[in-house]
Amino acid sequence: MTRIGLISLLVMVGAVCALAQTAAEPGIPAPDARVVNDIPVVHPMQAQVVARVKDVARVQQARDNQLYGYGLVVGLNGTGDTTQTQFTTQALGNMLRRLGIVVDAERLKVKNVAAVMITAIIPPFVKSGDRLDVTVSSLGDATSLQGGVLLQTPLTGADGRVYIVAQGPVSLGGYSAESRGASKSSGHPTVGRIPGGALVEREIPTELTVNNRLSFALNQPDFATAARMATAINDQFDGLAHARDAATVDVRVPEEYRGHEVDLIARLGALTLVPDTPARVVINERTGTVVVGGQVTVAPVALAQGNLTVSVNAALIVSQPPPLTKEGETVAVRTADVDVEEPTVSLVQVRGSTIDELVRTMNGMKVSPRDIIAILQALKQSGALQAELVIM
Repeated sequence: MTRIGLISLLVMVGAVCALAQTAAEPGIPAPDARVVNDIPVVHPMQAQVVARVKDVARVQQARDNQLYGYGLVVGLNGTGDTTQTQFTTQALGNMLRRLGIVVDAERLKVKNVAAVMITAIIPPFVKSGDRLDVTVSSLGDATSLQGGVLLQTPLTGADGRVYIVAQGPVSLGGYSAESRGASKSSGHPTVGRIPGGALVEREIPTELTVNNRLSFALNQPDFATAARMATAINDQFDGLAHARDAATVDVRVPEEYRGHEVDLIARLGALTLVPDTPARVVINERTGTVVVGGQVTVAPVALAQGNLTVSVNAALIVSQPPPLTKEGETVAVRTADVDVEEPTVSLVQVRGSTIDELVRTMNGMKVSPRDIIAILQALKQSGALQAELVIM
C-alpha cells in the first residue's frame, strides 16, 4: 500500500484587528506594552527574562583554543587496524625504533593497535599540571577501540607548539562484539574519550585588557541587547561602557581598578539586563520538532487544512484456459485498486496578534507536527508570520 499525504492550505491575510487595550494613564504606556495608534497593547507571551552580563557575554580576550595530535591505541582485542592501513604499521615501527627496537615496518602484522586522532579544547586560564578531557577517534579501519589504551601523545595548537600531553585508557559510549560471522554493536565504538587524560604542559597567556579597555563579546549578537548591556554598566559605572556594534561592548577600566581587572569583571558580570530575543521559528523537518519564540506575531488569517489520502492496493490475478483445451496459456495479470479519501474541511479564523492564538487554533484542529510545519511555511509565504523561519 502506498500512502501519499498532501496538505492543502488556504491562507487569507486580513487587516490587524482586536487590539487589546490596557488601563493606563493618558500618554503613559504600561512598562511591558507596545504602543499602536496611541493604544498600549500588552503581549502576554513576551515575558521579560532577566539575565546576568556573565550569562549573555564573555570577555573577548578569554577564549578557548583547539588542539590535536596523532597517536596509537594499543591493547585491542583483535579489533585494531588491518595491514591495509599502512600508516599504522609505520607509526608503530617508528615508535619501536625510538625505544631502541629495530624492526621492519612492512613485516609487522598486528591487530591490537589502531591509529587515532586526539582532539581537545583548552580553555583560558588553565595552569600547568591541570587535567583536561580528550576525544579519541579512529583514523584507520579499526572496528572498535574498546579496551584500548592511548600511548603518550603530544597535542599541538595552530602555532605548532605542544600544550598538553594525553595518555590513558579509552572510555567508549558503546560496544562491539563479533564471533563466527555474527556481530552486535551499540553506539559508536570507534570514538571514545579519556576523562582527565591530558596534562597541561604549557600555559596560554591571556591579556584581559587592551589599552586599558575590556571588550565583552555577546553570545548572541543583537543591537538591542548590546545597547541594554552598555546602559546597565553605565548605570553603575558612569560613562565606562560603549556598544561598539551588535556583538561587542567596550568598557574603559577606571583608575582604581587598573591592576585589579578581575574585581571589575566580577562586578560587571553580576549586573543584570533584559536581553532581546529575535522573532524566530525553528523547524527540524527530520524529527518534526517546532520551536516558536515568544516574540513571534501573526497577522489575522483564515486557514484550512486537510489530508488527501490515496491508497493503492496491488494484486496479482492468474488467468488459466478452460480444462481439456489445446489452445490458450496461463498468464498472470497485475491489477490495482485505487481508493481516494479527502475529508471535508472548513476555514478556521486566527485573530492574530500573538503566537498564542495560533497555537490554540492548531491545537483545536488536532494537526500533526508535519502539518504544523506545512502551516507555518505557508503562513511565512503569505506574509502573515512576522518572524524569521529557520529550517534545520
